Amino acid sequence: MFMLRNVGKLLFGSSNQESMIELPQGQLYLVRPLSPKGYSELIFKDASARIRRTAQEFQYQLVVQRVFEEGEAELLAEEEGEDAEADADILAGERDEKTFLLDEALHFRVENREGSERVLAWRDLSGDAGDVYEFVCDPAILPAQVEQFEQVSKQCQYERKYRKSYTTASEEDLQQFEFDEQPIPQASPLHSPTTARSIESSDSMVLGNPSANTGVKREKIADPDVTPTKKGKAKDMGPPAVSAHPEAREMLAAEVAELHFFDFPSGAFVQQDASVTATVTETGDWQYWLQVKSADRDWLGIPVVADINPVFNFEFLSFIFNQFSDDGSAYSWLLRFKDQATLERFQEGLLQALWEQLNEMKWSKVKDKDRDYVADAFNDLTMEDSDRPEEEEEEQLEQVEEEEEENDRARSEHYDSDEDEDDVEYKPKDSDVNKQLAVGYKHDRSFVVRGSKIGVFKHTPNNHLEFSTNISKVETPKGELFSPKKVMLHNEDRNLILQKDSDPNKLYRMDLEYGKVVDEWTVHEDIPVVTFAPENKFAQMTHEPTFLGISRNALYRVDPRLSGSKLVDAQLKQYTSKNDFSAVATTEKGYVAVASNKGDVRLFDRLGINAKTHIPALGEPIIGLDVSADGRWVLATCRTYLLLVDALQKSGKNEGKLGFEKPFAADDKPQPRRLALNPEHVAQFAHETGKGVSFTPAKFNTGEGAEETSIITASGPYIVEWSLKKVLTGRKAPYLIKRYTDDVKADDFKFGTDKNVIVALPHEVNMVNHARLKRPTRESIAGEFGVAGRRTEGRIGTPASGRYKLGKEDVVREAF
Repeated sequence: MFMLRNVGKLLFGSSNQESMIELPQGQLYLVRPLSPKGYSELIFKDASARIRRTAQEFQYQLVVQRVFEEGEAELLAEEEGEDAEADADILAGERDEKTFLLDEALHFRVENREGSERVLAWRDLSGDAGDVYEFVCDPAILPAQVEQFEQVSKQCQYERKYRKSYTTASEEDLQQFEFDEQPIPQASPLHSPTTARSIESSDSMVLGNPSANTGVKREKIADPDVTPTKKGKAKDMGPPAVSAHPEAREMLAAEVAELHFFDFPSGAFVQQDASVTATVTETGDWQYWLQVKSADRDWLGIPVVADINPVFNFEFLSFIFNQFSDDGSAYSWLLRFKDQATLERFQEGLLQALWEQLNEMKWSKVKDKDRDYVADAFNDLTMEDSDRPEEEEEEQLEQVEEEEEENDRARSEHYDSDEDEDDVEYKPKDSDVNKQLAVGYKHDRSFVVRGSKIGVFKHTPNNHLEFSTNISKVETPKGELFSPKKVMLHNEDRNLILQKDSDPNKLYRMDLEYGKVVDEWTVHEDIPVVTFAPENKFAQMTHEPTFLGISRNALYRVDPRLSGSKLVDAQLKQYTSKNDFSAVATTEKGYVAVASNKGDVRLFDRLGINAKTHIPALGEPIIGLDVSADGRWVLATCRTYLLLVDALQKSGKNEGKLGFEKPFAADDKPQPRRLALNPEHVAQFAHETGKGVSFTPAKFNTGEGAEETSIITASGPYIVEWSLKKVLTGRKAPYLIKRYTDDVKADDFKFGTDKNVIVALPHEVNMVNHARLKRPTRESIAGEFGVAGRRTEGRIGTPASGRYKLGKEDVVREAF
């Protein structure tokens, strides 16, 4: 529907089609009852509304066109310069005219208000829930004219739906196009919504009126929908029963707030109590408790841990978090405070509890600048959504891509294409599952580890996976079978570096041309290997023999050409303290980033020296690390969120330098962006799967000379892709998802593109097009069961459902 409106000329022909009826004078508004972007926006001060035919039979458009006063159009063109004159037709079609396909999805309706005001209203299908366009008729328009306009709209909707003339319709047939909805909101900037008032019930605190908050200038952000009900109860799955509260040792915060509960059916936060007290207390050694209660009800009590997924939204003075019950159910809550000072006091107490619980260290020992860093990371840094035309262009492109992918899938899908006696049901012959993925840079191959086997898959020209071969036995040169703990492609994708779980001081080189391990390397007798990484971002595309390794407290280079131990002593940086390193990544120039289980990150320009920059910990262990090729962006993966850090210095004596090259000033730490799923989406994920969030190591798309645009990760059965552009411009929920029937074990972009993602499920391997990912909604989170497997090319085994057959040519022959 959205795309139809934007390419109406292409689909329906010229806009100069016959007008069937017209209301010559009025004003057009866009009303957003639940949006912080402004309650009501005047689109056209003077406008006409009409219904016109299109070049296609039974298709009609609702058109609202701006009406210029004499000389106004020429003056506007002069102000906008020569380009405006050159693009006059485009301006007339896009700037001065709004066109809508007249379909029942618009819920077109008419309302007569007191004072003889007549209003036409219809849904904004490209906007948020509750957004409506309103055409407020001029008082000179007669009631009979409006009634006739409404009748014609019903007739047009009938013809579009049934593809026949309205003359065959009865009055009852046309009544289905009368939409009884709640009263149309007043289309005036002077009116504000009457829902979701603050604790003080002050008009200055009405949700959706950000200009009247506290006077503190902050970037505008998108606020969650908040909807009151008559009885203050959620309509479906209500709040869980409250368990016993532990005894408090110390009070860290106690503030008054409104309490809202996320209602799954409506997709909105529903007010439960107008005044509650939210307290954060210490209950034991590194144990903390969040309790919310009112004068007459105990609402909830939960331990303060990372899984609560805390988000602080200062524009709307709110704190959003998750609750998980003993049976695995998940819920999302919102606390809304009366002013900024109250929220800041509560935030300080909550973050103190969370940080101390994760780090087992007193908050008082943390430096002020590091406290600010932690607080900034947990704030919702989302800014106002970008201009609607840009959003529309991007959304239209996504829809075109999706259509192309659908067409491509229709051509390539061949499962169940035959039902002869040769069809077989394939099930894995062992208990192993796919667990690791290595995507080739030099050659179009992917390698999937399953137990002591490795499957090799070819990337086809039409972006599918094709099974190539199976390395059936991974064993040491001495013939000992093992399951690789970690793998990395090396030497122009000719070799695969492997690690054996039971021997952390050794690494193995597999020659992929022969499909066997040919070398065993002892890195160091006393320094184990936690993980390893290429010497630089694209080193595996070259013959570079060396690569990097880390132990729990050391960073070093491995050179296989050395005799004996392969660790290069001159390029060893070993710390006396236990840093508990966990991940390493490199840039195109060979700069190095090292992360730890403590949650901090160190940036080096070369090995053997101290880090140039130390990025403080938020608390959660870092399980994965990636760096953009130019070193600008550092991406760390924690279990429940990602951390995106800008390593470019914006001021001071090192302005323009990266944190890898020069240290940040002590009072100028890089601003973190904490990428987390919206708490309400976390609750819906858990509601569908019974699991909390647990991300796989996130990665940028990558390619020589290609700019990073996307981030891919997974949690449970969901692939999650963040748009870097949307993150940096502050868009609300800047991620897309796709659900599978099984948990995703590993994932990565195909080299050189952000359009295709390779996904390893327990028993199959998939290349999914970006267009298959959807915005997170109740429908997309619920997923399409039984469908994902059928769209898979290059499989290892079969989906857990086992609901379809494979032809003989599709079965992986080996025991893979």
